[in-house]
Amino acid sequence: MGKYDITLKDMFSDLTDDILSYFLGIQHTKIEELNIEFPRVETRESDMVFKCVTNEGNTIAAHIEFQSDNDDKMPYRMLRYAVEIMEKYDLMPYQIVIYIGKNNLNMLDKIDFDFVEENFLNYRYKIIDVGKIKFSEITQTNHYKLYALLPLMDKEKRQKEKEVYLRECAEVIRNIPLAAVEKREIAARAKILAELVYKKEIVDRMFAEVIRMLRLEESETYRELIKKGEKEGKLEVAKELLKRGMNIDEIAEITKLSKEEIKKLLN
Repeated sequence: MGKYDITLKDMFSDLTDDILSYFLGIQHTKIEELNIEFPRVETRESDMVFKCVTNEGNTIAAHIEFQSDNDDKMPYRMLRYAVEIMEKYDLMPYQIVIYIGKNNLNMLDKIDFDFVEENFLNYRYKIIDVGKIKFSEITQTNHYKLYALLPLMDKEKRQKEKEVYLRECAEVIRNIPLAAVEKREIAARAKILAELVYKKEIVDRMFAEVIRMLRLEESETYRELIKKGEKEGKLEVAKELLKRGMNIDEIAEITKLSKEEIKKLLN
């Protein structure tokens, strides 16, 4: 198990709705979280299992696992989970593994056993390779919580653009039309996950300004000044941002002041 896997359940416990609706196309109502563990077999528990009712009226157990490295035993683990879900809750499991690893996906999504005609097993689950999801595909949706996964997406674009890609991820998160506190939470998750594929010093540098900006947006003074929409208030915000070392282009975008007006504040 990867070093990040044990924290993913806490980080993404509120992503299940977006995962089921976007990745799987399942419209549902979540009822309760179910606990599945193997005290007799192995010391671990499943990441997320929820009892849900689909729009078609079917009651299912939506089972989501996050995986940060390849595991050749994954099909057996998933099958054991499926059996436990059916035995303990009498529900049919809908299972998905979200692979967020740096290396190419190299895990099976099935078990096929056919010894004789009367003795066979045909088991399947779904694997989503986050690295194959296009950046533009996600950023054109309103599934904003999934933006935390952006640094791991679009592997081809990410490897080609390197730090430029990570900066674009950070900027997109900053501009999400949500409250600052929600954006900061998404940015914090994205920053943690980015360290799976980028060096920590690069991640810190790319996200530092965005997180500072989001903290500023949360301040009561900033909200009041922007809410007033007055030139004087915007100039005060611009002065504060200049003191913090933010560049003129970013300040112009935030305050809607012209670059010339901002430059005058430097005199």
